Amino acid sequence: MPGGTGNFSMLKGSLVGWRSLLSSLTVSYSIPALRKARRQEQLVSKRLLREESTAAEGGQDGAEIVPDPLSEDEVLELLKGVQRGSDDRKRSLSQLRLALQNQETQQKFVRLDGSIPTLIGLFTSRLADVQMEAARCLHELSHSSDPMVAEACLPVTSYLLTYLSGHSVEFTELCLYTLGNLVVESEAVRKRLLPQGIIPVLASCIQSPHDAVLEGLGYVLSQLLQAKEAPAEIIPLVLGSALPQHMLRLVCSGLKSGTGAAVEFAWSLHYMVCSHTADAALLSLGAVPALTSLLLDLAAEIQDAPEGLELIVCPVLRCLGNLLAGETGCEAQIQDERLLIALFLIMEHFLQEHPFIVQEGLWLLNNLTDEPFFCSALLSLDLLPALLQLLRCSQMATVLAAADFVGQGGCWALERHRSSPALQERAQALLDMVGQPAGASAFAPSHTTLPAFS
Repeated sequence: MPGGTGNFSMLKGSLVGWRSLLSSLTVSYSIPALRKARRQEQLVSKRLLREESTAAEGGQDGAEIVPDPLSEDEVLELLKGVQRGSDDRKRSLSQLRLALQNQETQQKFVRLDGSIPTLIGLFTSRLADVQMEAARCLHELSHSSDPMVAEACLPVTSYLLTYLSGHSVEFTELCLYTLGNLVVESEAVRKRLLPQGIIPVLASCIQSPHDAVLEGLGYVLSQLLQAKEAPAEIIPLVLGSALPQHMLRLVCSGLKSGTGAAVEFAWSLHYMVCSHTADAALLSLGAVPALTSLLLDLAAEIQDAPEGLELIVCPVLRCLGNLLAGETGCEAQIQDERLLIALFLIMEHFLQEHPFIVQEGLWLLNNLTDEPFFCSALLSLDLLPALLQLLRCSQMATVLAAADFVGQGGCWALERHRSSPALQERAQALLDMVGQPAGASAFAPSHTTLPAFS
């Protein structure tokens, strides 16, 4: 393997050979574009599905224009319009749906006697167009940031669950996102849904062949698993179902099908791992070798990867890093130096545009190198120059356990690079750290778990 050069432009020469190696040892897949690119922070927020025609009405360049609030009399008139049972009921529902995009109007609507029962009656209608329009009204209400509005929707939860086995993919998707919005807002909603059987229903839906349904289902799960009561009340139910094995399968098939669902389920797995209640079950399903194999595939395809790939890379790195942090000895399952190569390829690829991925990769590397095998491989593959460059993206310096680092020739490797203008400052700093007394060194052995919500 060629020697390190101290900067990424020259290091790429050796990376080309690694890419060839990975490509020959892993299966190549084409990755379809994400249905909708999402930032990490959106994974813990509400989602809103609207028709393209409605979005286009928002104004220039698709900018959303929230309608003005209606008076109580105007809201009452809309409610009467949908109660009349006339031929233009669908038109009245469409007008109501647009009005409910305003939070003040939402609050006025749910306070009216009979408003939610009326919507539920139309939501359970046998007329498909009326049913769909009523579902869109409920979806607008679910997007409210007012907990009172979410709790007003409590009576609809059992119907939403029933219709997850509906006839229409679009309708099922709408029901899923409505559920996901409601569960994140209100503990009362979650406590209603659990005895109603939301986990068994989701376990049944997860075998759907439709990507849109799977992505919506993953959204609901990710919302549920972030709840404060999830470790005690929700995760045990999930572990007792068939969901975990299918979640892992869908995460690892993200290169073969739509990555939207893979992103949602990867974050769901991350929240389970962070609960410290699911490690044994996930390890028994082969989570560590499966996620390792996925990282190898991602690295092999990374040059042709679509925009938004960082959205799945981030939770996968966290899942694997936190599983390794559990003191389970599972590092022995993945003693493969290709994992280090893949990790450095991924960090190099995202260094400029998404440096937060480098931070995530370094956390994983921190936990990997507690194992002497990976500590030795880091040095034998001459990855130390690349590591020194990457450390500038992180305030963290706990990359190795000091004793293993010294025992594997780490000081000698650092000394080699102390004369390099590009690396000498970092190399000297790390040499100083290694030379510090035990307990004071930033290289003290450290298995680190990333938090669920950072």
